[in-house]
Amino acid sequence: MAEIRVPELAESITEGTISTWFKQVGDRVEKGENIVELETDKVNVEVISEEAGIVTELKAAEGDTVEVGSVIAVVDESGTGAAPKTEAPKAEEPAKPESPAETGKTPTVEQSVEETGKVERIVATPSARKLAREKGIDLSEINAKDPRGLIRSHDVENSTKQEAPKAAAPAAKAAPKDNPNKPVIREKMSRRRKTIANKLLEVSQNTAMLTTFNEVDMTNVMELRKRKKDKFQEDHNGTRLGFMSFFTKAVVAALKKYPAVNAEIDGDDLVLKQFYDIGVAVSTEEGLVVPVVRDCDKKNFAEIEGSIYDLAVKARDKKLGLDDMMNGSFTITNGGVFGSLMSTPIINGTQAAILGMHSIVTRPIAIDKERMENRPMMYIALSYDHRIIDGKEAVGFLKTVKELIENPEDLLLES
Repeated sequence: MAEIRVPELAESITEGTISTWFKQVGDRVEKGENIVELETDKVNVEVISEEAGIVTELKAAEGDTVEVGSVIAVVDESGTGAAPKTEAPKAEEPAKPESPAETGKTPTVEQSVEETGKVERIVATPSARKLAREKGIDLSEINAKDPRGLIRSHDVENSTKQEAPKAAAPAAKAAPKDNPNKPVIREKMSRRRKTIANKLLEVSQNTAMLTTFNEVDMTNVMELRKRKKDKFQEDHNGTRLGFMSFFTKAVVAALKKYPAVNAEIDGDDLVLKQFYDIGVAVSTEEGLVVPVVRDCDKKNFAEIEGSIYDLAVKARDKKLGLDDMMNGSFTITNGGVFGSLMSTPIINGTQAAILGMHSIVTRPIAIDKERMENRPMMYIALSYDHRIIDGKEAVGFLKTVKELIENPEDLLLES
């Protein structure tokens, strides 16, 4: 018998949700054939069977949460399919997770059971767990500095052995009763939506976030794009020249000038990144995702536009891989495609800042003391972590982006 296990997903992902079973008990599966789709916090992952045979058991149902390393299906390699064809376990009766000894893997997640019987997940590095055991410290009493909740060694070092008294648990709120005269539709939140909600809340609670604004006159970049777009598309196999490549290149130049904007906090350390992997927010039916365009400082306009297009297509087709989403250094989000005039974007993960683009609107602008002209204008916003970035740097960064967009020839030379 061959066991199908939940594969290693990513350093920060320890579980997933069964989204779709492609095979049922009694079905034949070939070696390398997809057997199940898992929904994780970031992307959907298809799991293959390592052996050919007959599916004899499904240990989890669609909608169940399963941990990395746990067995979710069994395949009979002999192909006899002796087991009777049965339905997958019901969602309310999830398969019992295996112990670390059974899976043969060292877990990266520990669990503590509260008095209510609820299981609280604790995410910690192996070195932090080892240190906590040596010091006799309960990991559940440690407040991680990492916005993602990951407990590191320095968090254990800074903690005390004395347990703080636990505050009385707040009384559970009664579920609201639906009024039959006021119809509603009640839907369970998807794993992706819950993750987005939790991450955004974590960022707002764990950063000193401020937003600064400026406005950009888009006249020159729009005229340049109009002159060059046909030739650009012809020279680069149909790749269209959009505004995102201009803003991406402007951001890279500004990051080089203001390196603190390309940083993050790791415990007591400030990590200044020497690479320019720019996340580009993409809206999908399941929510916002942020695939990353790698090495934007080394890419030309066409390569950036091509990468953004490819990632957007993969996002909408649910084909993004974990590697497409991880370790961006800065993020750009464009609410203007939906008609947003101004917003205060929320920082992405542990990054230090995010740039928000908005709608291009024709407005009367004072050219000098005597002249007014109607110009295509865009508000831009930089939300930043004030723990890392001072106001002077934030304003300087945004002003640099503005000046480069308003003088695209300089931007081309900068590239």
